[in-house]
Amino acid sequence: MKYMPKRFDVFEDIDDFFTRPMNTLTSFMKTDVHEKDGYYNLEVELPGYKKEDVDLQISNGYLTIKAEHNMTNEEKDAKGNLVRQERQFGSCSRTFYVGDSIKGEDVKAKFNNGILEITVPSQETKQIESSQKVEIL
Repeated sequence: MKYMPKRFDVFEDIDDFFTRPMNTLTSFMKTDVHEKDGYYNLEVELPGYKKEDVDLQISNGYLTIKAEHNMTNEEKDAKGNLVRQERQFGSCSRTFYVGDSIKGEDVKAKFNNGILEITVPSQETKQIESSQKVEIL
């Protein structure tokens, strides 16, 4: 008897589709987007990252969020000999189309307790083609 893998049908297996674990980078940087009063408000979860680990860029109408950190944890005994050393490295990024006319100064961002809050106008203003860095408060 030959093994035939089960064909996944999203309509028959909808419960399995939403409950299986996500082991990809898309499970990081979970983002909620709300539109209110002419602005998009994005709340991006970045647990374990600090403000200085996060970079925002606007280029050709795309807002790119990059987060990266390196951490080394050393433990030494009383004589100064290394007993344990652990390293952690993590990076992730997401890109959102916000419109060709959005400039860096139109975007407001703040970082608090692992949550990056970004406010972007939902109305296009004027054309700009350069890449600009966005400051995080």
